[in-house]
Amino acid sequence: MKICVLVKEVPDAAVEKRIDEGSMRLDRSGEKNLNPFDTHAIEAAMQVKEGGVVDVEEVVAVTMGPDTAVRALHKAVSLGADRSIHLTDDALTGSDCCATGYALARVLEAESPDLVLCGQQSDDGECYTMGAIIADHLKMPSLTQVIKIDVEDGKLRCERQAEYGYDTVEVDLPAVISVGDAINEPRYPSLKAIMGAKKKPLDTKSIGDASIEADRVGTGGSRTSVLGINPPPPKAAGEIIEDEDTNETVEKIVSWLDERKLLA
Repeated sequence: MKICVLVKEVPDAAVEKRIDEGSMRLDRSGEKNLNPFDTHAIEAAMQVKEGGVVDVEEVVAVTMGPDTAVRALHKAVSLGADRSIHLTDDALTGSDCCATGYALARVLEAESPDLVLCGQQSDDGECYTMGAIIADHLKMPSLTQVIKIDVEDGKLRCERQAEYGYDTVEVDLPAVISVGDAINEPRYPSLKAIMGAKKKPLDTKSIGDASIEADRVGTGGSRTSVLGINPPPPKAAGEIIEDEDTNETVEKIVSWLDERKLLA
């Protein structure tokens, strides 16, 4: 079995998110890191590999992004991936979810994976749809919000979160699975793994290398565009109730809740 894990470089969680008003895109000039949701996908791949139920030949980390995105791949390799693929090309700049999904699917087609894993969302775009878009291009079944994976006779038995509880779904391989962050607790990379990450095989591809049609990616190949941006409304100041008299304080809290119809 070959497992491909999709990863992404995103702005660090501690960095304030800013939109470039000229390009209408997220300003990515600050500190960046591996998308935290993708670490759960890597861990899921490693648990399948180490579980002993199936023979996993290799785990391959795949990303699309600028030159700096190679650091996200190094992190993915330090977490257990055997090698990585970096799709990078100026022609990809400005790609929306549809164009990105198409480009990544072309890379994955050449790999012919038995299982594609990704995090449920990216920490920046939060579109939640990348797995489904890629599955559509690859003509593979897809599941989202998966919190448990068992491999059984060429199939996956998955438990996924739903609005009303949990679904248990059996899906044939190959498949594209988007995992939720409740599926596992990602491991920490060892110092040896971190030091050795840059020595692991890294394949850098342009759109020509991946047979990607230039008119289907980038701003021109995207199906959506941002027409305007607005900052979120400022939060109203909270009300502080000092506990000078306990009975009076309780009455104020009950009255506050009752005004907002928060009492049953």
